[in-house]
Amino acid sequence: MKYINFEKKGGYAFIELNRPEKYNSFIRAMALELQSALDQCEKDGEIRAILLAAKGKAFSAGQDLNEVTDTSNTEELEKIISEHYNPIITRLTTIEKPVVCAVNGVAAGAGANVALACDIVVAGESASFIQAFSKIGLIPDSGGTWILPRLIGLQRAKALMMLGEKISAPEAMEMGMIYKCYPDEELLPRAMEMATQLSEMPTRGLGLTKRALNLSLNNSLSEQLIHEWRLQAEAGSSKDFKEGVSAFLEKRKPDFTGK
Repeated sequence: MKYINFEKKGGYAFIELNRPEKYNSFIRAMALELQSALDQCEKDGEIRAILLAAKGKAFSAGQDLNEVTDTSNTEELEKIISEHYNPIITRLTTIEKPVVCAVNGVAAGAGANVALACDIVVAGESASFIQAFSKIGLIPDSGGTWILPRLIGLQRAKALMMLGEKISAPEAMEMGMIYKCYPDEELLPRAMEMATQLSEMPTRGLGLTKRALNLSLNNSLSEQLIHEWRLQAEAGSSKDFKEGVSAFLEKRKPDFTGK
């Protein structure tokens, strides 16, 4: 891969956006490489967690507008969304393995929404998030209009999307947009610790938790209770559940295998 660095580190995959000279703005090749990396993570049973990060001074400036060569050609924009971003967001949100995102520098436009689609988002104190779409006459895409209101509420999401205000990492943490922010020099080590921890946990249970949370966003309580009942039965049939109970009764640390 040219625009994505991919490495297995123990039980987790380290995926790094690698177009730093362009602030990791997305072009077609980079989007397709990221999709391929996520597919590999899904298929590889040895990978039990994913860490998404970026090389250089920015996480991602979003879409590289040099690739949008003809502003009168709406088919070009439609293709970028349908073939580049929608598949990335779908993979990040449905892969039944935990995805940690470490945001350094600016995360703008689609870059911000790719980050927010991950399960656990942490950022360096100097990082920032901006829904930059309104500045060029577009609407937020890459799942932004669905994800952001559910994180911070409809009123705040409307304001950030319409005004295009830059939000600092501490502000993002305060409003519930991200999980935590760390001093810049601690960001990647902390994110790696988190990914390592998740990779040693019961992967099947974490994946089913992710599925349950996704289902909850469109279910009534009574519908969700039924899903929890079914998914708990599935989790209860896993080897990790048996190991977890045995370890608890024997007062030892569990040795989860992700199965």
